[in-house]
Amino acid sequence: MTTTTGRVRSTGPVLHPRICAALTAVSCAVHLWLAASGHHGAWLGILMIGLAAVCVPCTVHIWRHSRVGALHQVTGVAIAMVGLHAILLLGAGGAGHAHAGPPTSNVVDTSGAAGLLLVIGLEITTALLAATLVARLRRARTAGAPVAS
Repeated sequence: MTTTTGRVRSTGPVLHPRICAALTAVSCAVHLWLAASGHHGAWLGILMIGLAAVCVPCTVHIWRHSRVGALHQVTGVAIAMVGLHAILLLGAGGAGHAHAGPPTSNVVDTSGAAGLLLVIGLEITTALLAATLVARLRRARTAGAPVAS
């Protein structure tokens, strides 16, 4: 099937891979922004730039071709990032509790814990989108029929 511009229309899902690729690109942009802001130190900034550089090719592969290998890599890295940020949240005093004395404040903590929770939510969403897209692609391959977006 062709479109009005003469391009061949994709037979597989279109919207699902685009959302997954866009969310992965957002994650790359967040890593680059955090590295550029300099809040985490030089070695963590370099690590975040490296992570973004590793994720960009997968983003392109997911956007263009819905490659299962790239989806597996995105799912695995997203799950690893959930684990890492959960450890940072729980281990680095991100829970915001005090061991002695009165409570510090009734104001909601928006420093580190809220940011870590947002990152965890972003990565869980990325992993779920990538994993469900792999399932859709496998089901379409075994059924032999195209999957609607």
